[in-house]
Amino acid sequence: MQVEEARKGRATPEMEAVARDEGLPLKFVLRGVARGRIVILSNPKRKSRVFKGIGEGLRVKINANVGSSPDYVRVREEVRKARIAEEYGADTVMDLSIGGDLNRIRRRIIDATRIPIGTVPIYQAGIEAAKKRGSIVDMDSDDIFNTIRRHAEDGVDFVTVHCGVTRGVVEELRGVKRLLGVVSRGGAFLAAWIIKTGRENPLYEEFDYLLEIAREYDLTLSLGDGMRPGAIGDASDILQFRELFELGKLVKRAREKAVQVMVEGPGHLPLDQVEWNVKIEKTVCDGAPFYVLGPIVTDIAPGYDHIVGAIGGAVAALAGADFLCYVTPSEHLCLPSPDDVREGVIAARIAAHVADLAKGVDRKRDIEMGEARGNLNWNKQFELALYPKRARELRRKRPPSIDLRTCSMCSKLCAIKFLAEFLRGET
Repeated sequence: MQVEEARKGRATPEMEAVARDEGLPLKFVLRGVARGRIVILSNPKRKSRVFKGIGEGLRVKINANVGSSPDYVRVREEVRKARIAEEYGADTVMDLSIGGDLNRIRRRIIDATRIPIGTVPIYQAGIEAAKKRGSIVDMDSDDIFNTIRRHAEDGVDFVTVHCGVTRGVVEELRGVKRLLGVVSRGGAFLAAWIIKTGRENPLYEEFDYLLEIAREYDLTLSLGDGMRPGAIGDASDILQFRELFELGKLVKRAREKAVQVMVEGPGHLPLDQVEWNVKIEKTVCDGAPFYVLGPIVTDIAPGYDHIVGAIGGAVAALAGADFLCYVTPSEHLCLPSPDDVREGVIAARIAAHVADLAKGVDRKRDIEMGEARGNLNWNKQFELALYPKRARELRRKRPPSIDLRTCSMCSKLCAIKFLAEFLRGET
């Protein structure tokens, strides 16, 4: 157990790996894990992989979602998407499959990648209950917890669990006018279950049992934002914060049991609300790592939501968010293709770096890029680029023809070259 060892002052191999990866003192990582402000995704059931730390003082991490739907069940494509995500710099992959053989897809993705894997077990629990008993809302608590255990046994490193969708929150939903109601799939499953049965959410009511499972597998719990706003018009409403306050209490309970936990949020928000949403979460949840989708800062750019999410993600990360879930160009439109996954990862990775840079992390690389541009050193520029292949392709597409030291945009009128010649007295 990472937390237990950290509280005893003993560094684990996983902590050592994270410290090396981040270029930070081991004691810094150890203290962060002990306090619950850093989590290390590290289910010991999974072998031959890399460890990732998420949280305070570390580089901002990014996640890529993959997974089948009932309309498209293509196992090889989902595996390919996971590999593309890893290749282009995703720190984690989440399998959100809801179509086909869910166990097979999940295990294939786990086997195909080395980065940490996350899932949302409530999807499978509800889908299997519907097959057995006729409806998603016919699932019971055993269905939910047995599915979580099955995912953990397969080696999943973190799971999203919508523990804050309580009966009280769902009752309040009836009286709150929202444009889009509940857009979280897991949140909707549980809200409908509560409405039908009149009972409390098993993930909330039996939270101590959930913690037992998490301790057994050193499974990181990602407390899902089942009531997140799905439209700008629903941003920062009472349902969102009612759930967040419940999650703050659950963070404390998880830490008391030495379970690693992070918190998800906040969905669709205008840009001016992003910073204070992050700071509220950090306050309410005592610095628990914050995992954000986007945030989506405008609703009118379908087809370009990877850019929208990168804008919101950069602002959120600068304000203190620790983990960005990518958004693809297909968001709100269709199941992402492999190309969409690549574009989503690239946009999110740039957003994470932009925030890190503003906080003084990895600044050397940008300084060296400036020097390379000043020297018209193209090979060095490609070497330093986040995505060298793309940069090389664009330069080859329209190369300079007059002066090979320049680019074809300014050609012989290149400002850098022009002034440098005067400063050296060459004209």
